Amino acid sequence: MKISLKAPLSWGAIRRRAREYAASGKTLDVMSDIVFKILFTADDEDSREALRLLLSDCTHRAIRNMQIQNNEILPEYLTGKTVRLDIHATFNDGEQADLEMQIQKSDDDLKARALLLGAKLLAGQLKRGVKYRETKRVYQIFFLNCILFPGSNKVPRRYFAMEEDEHDRLSPNLEIILYEMPKLEKVVRAYFEGKADLKNLSKEQKWCIFFRYKNNERMEPLIQELCKQEEGIMRADRALARISRDQQKWARAFSREVGIIDHESGLYAARKVGEKAGEERAHMEIARNLKVMGDTPEKIAAATGLSPEEIEKL
Repeated sequence: MKISLKAPLSWGAIRRRAREYAASGKTLDVMSDIVFKILFTADDEDSREALRLLLSDCTHRAIRNMQIQNNEILPEYLTGKTVRLDIHATFNDGEQADLEMQIQKSDDDLKARALLLGAKLLAGQLKRGVKYRETKRVYQIFFLNCILFPGSNKVPRRYFAMEEDEHDRLSPNLEIILYEMPKLEKVVRAYFEGKADLKNLSKEQKWCIFFRYKNNERMEPLIQELCKQEEGIMRADRALARISRDQQKWARAFSREVGIIDHESGLYAARKVGEKAGEERAHMEIARNLKVMGDTPEKIAAATGLSPEEIEKL
């Protein structure tokens, strides 16, 4: 969800806009991480079945049932970092998965983040008395609205720990799956040009197209075709329409976006203050050196932008 704001919205303004959007039939943007969570963790049959089928398609294994877990991983020591997952689910056989929606390219290392989140889930199974051989497989799944590997068009990319030359797996217990959704733009373009058939896509790729283009009105024929072909996407689309009529869900989504904007604005302002302070210190140092060399106050002021009063105090 993209919100352009000239000034932060008050809670009252957020609630008013939420009522308007919910009443208009406008759909929440599933690319927003909070909407992604709401959609797949809602307590209704469509959401539960959509999540089960999504996980089955991503992991390439049948999942009969699963349970949503606490999405917060607490640190083992006081100064450790608390991690909040988007959707954390455990399957009927004890295997588990974390699904993350990344709508913007982060200034952090997303590859390292995927590895560390998966490792945390894996290490979290080692309670007292549990043997290493008893640990279950963990799937770390990222839906990315950015490209991490520009040299390949492959979607998805799957990673395991394996030997560098002979490629035998060290262990099957950690699988990292990355979906770089922008790589499917060519497929979508070819579909509308009549050059591609959606039936040739994998189920995972169809999910990526649904996530990325659901809120694009021009893509409605494409979304409807995906709903006809895949039960999971049909259920997700139906559940999304239902939660989009909920004013509280809209308010939560708006609050999340406003919070991100305020945070980013604060970081930008802080950087600007720091840059300005650094420039002032540099100008003062230059002025001191010029003064020692005997330059006139007029020349120093022209070179540094300092006032005669500031130069006199040096």
